[in-house]
Amino acid sequence: MSFDLARAREDTPGCSDVLHFNNAGASLMPEPVLDSVIDYLRLESRTGGYEAAELSRGKLASVYDSAARLINCRPDEIAIMENATRSWDMAFYSIRFKPGDIILTAVAEYASNFIAYLQVAKRTGADINVIENDEYGALSIEDLRNNISDRVKLIALTHVPTNGGLVNPAEEVGNIAREAGILYLLDACQSVGQMPMDVQRIGCHMLSATGRKFLRGPRGTGFLYVSGDIVNDLEPPVLDLHSAEWVEEGKYEIRKDASRFETWEGNYAGKIGLGTAIDYALKWDINVTWPRICRLAEELRHRLEELPRVTVQDLGREKCGIVTFTVDGKKPLEIKRLLADKKINVTVAPKNYTLLDMEQRGFHEGLIRASVHYYNSEDEIDRFCRTIETMI
Repeated sequence: MSFDLARAREDTPGCSDVLHFNNAGASLMPEPVLDSVIDYLRLESRTGGYEAAELSRGKLASVYDSAARLINCRPDEIAIMENATRSWDMAFYSIRFKPGDIILTAVAEYASNFIAYLQVAKRTGADINVIENDEYGALSIEDLRNNISDRVKLIALTHVPTNGGLVNPAEEVGNIAREAGILYLLDACQSVGQMPMDVQRIGCHMLSATGRKFLRGPRGTGFLYVSGDIVNDLEPPVLDLHSAEWVEEGKYEIRKDASRFETWEGNYAGKIGLGTAIDYALKWDINVTWPRICRLAEELRHRLEELPRVTVQDLGREKCGIVTFTVDGKKPLEIKRLLADKKINVTVAPKNYTLLDMEQRGFHEGLIRASVHYYNSEDEIDRFCRTIETMI
């Protein structure tokens, strides 16, 4: 199918101000998302916060429908959250671990998640087993199978790690989790909005996502999917009068669906913006935008590889819109600063964000991370690479 790049860029005011290759950090919001957030805040300012929520009840409820369509689940399996970390934490800390339970995870697991594993292991006596990489640098399905036992309580995986450009084999992991009857938590922070996501095919029981990255929503938004098959087995670590009801002096009852992971107060303007961002992504059709992202990333890798002293450091048989590289003789932070002076946005993936992976590969100063989206252009790739060439 054809892709209307001109319309995508026209919808994105920031394209006229910066060359934005930091979409895995936070994408440029399209105009409809920006407008929806501002319009809701104006409504709040004119009518009052509670009153605006009541007037917008239908729009707010539709956010659950949109998120459910995006990942192929039921609306009652969705909780709208403040961010992906909060989403992931609410799911993970709802699992009751005991001494000897095993958490299986990957080498390129994100720091926030691994710190949570360490904390729970310290509190409960659970163990953390890190699955080896395969020959391409992704989680090894063979080693995962070899580590399955009746002690394994959870398989927890970051679908697209923050560095390295790889896409971990989430669906194959799901097949193993189903066969073994093991809980499966997927951190989809950098895959939702970038690539097609279907929780039925993947087979995960829980999935966390953010609004600000490839969904192009506002910061401070995200959502959590929890399968209806297990939701009532998980007690959230925090409850309030939204997630539970106080029914008698000494008794409360927790909600029966994924809303048990939410709390009463929230960013309603952000929620509206998240819903608009999801609807906007669905209108573009992720089955069309995902191949474009892959093509742009491959072109960027190819162009960077042609430059002297530049080494692309991406891993995985399947790669995504994240491109990581190093420049001999230059620190990643220096390259980021020089690019920023020219209104080109990238970020640095530091060592401690994926400590095991970075130590194994010897990247003590981190990696330069350039991440593309469908609204980026081939001309921007050319300008980016010519700019890098002037710095080496």
